[in-house]
Amino acid sequence: MSEAYLTVAERAQAEFEVRGSEFIGHVAPAASVDEAEAFVTEVREAYADATHNVPAYRVPDGDMLREWASDDGEPTGSAGKPALNVLVQRDLRNVVAVVTRYYGGVNLGVGGLARAYARGVSDAVDAAGVVEERPHERIEVTVDYDDSGTVRGILESAGVEFDAAYEARVTFEVRVPVDAAADLRDRLRSATGGRVELG
Repeated sequence: MSEAYLTVAERAQAEFEVRGSEFIGHVAPAASVDEAEAFVTEVREAYADATHNVPAYRVPDGDMLREWASDDGEPTGSAGKPALNVLVQRDLRNVVAVVTRYYGGVNLGVGGLARAYARGVSDAVDAAGVVEERPHERIEVTVDYDDSGTVRGILESAGVEFDAAYEARVTFEVRVPVDAAADLRDRLRSATGGRVELG
């Protein structure tokens, strides 16, 4: 999955009320099922006194895109599916959402619930903002000190994120867009006469 995709720019939340019930939509970027599950758990613990915490996410799982949602005790199909549908319709991935509900004493019916849970996700996504991301991979680049300046120069000119650790040799932890990784490896090899170790 090397093509660009849309996701939320940051964590955000949005609150509104529907006939006495309070809804709070939460969203966050998530790069894996584990990250998505951790966010769901975090919200459930923070809002443990809520009537419902309805989760939905679309995240990579190996080479697949995993889509998951739960009604968390609301009538079947009235909460999780409408929440997930917002992520699908807006073509967002690497994203997790949870909509918290505090029951206000008036039943909203399945249609009313579906609209409210969809709005919870949609409003939170709007609050977070949507960005285009490119999938990245991590490359470990190890060289002797003599080549470290050359490697650093190439990484800086490529505009990639990296951290450097200076020990017996120099190791750069590089985060590079998947579609630019092969070219970067080639440049590092040729610039160092093949002395670079790539992991």
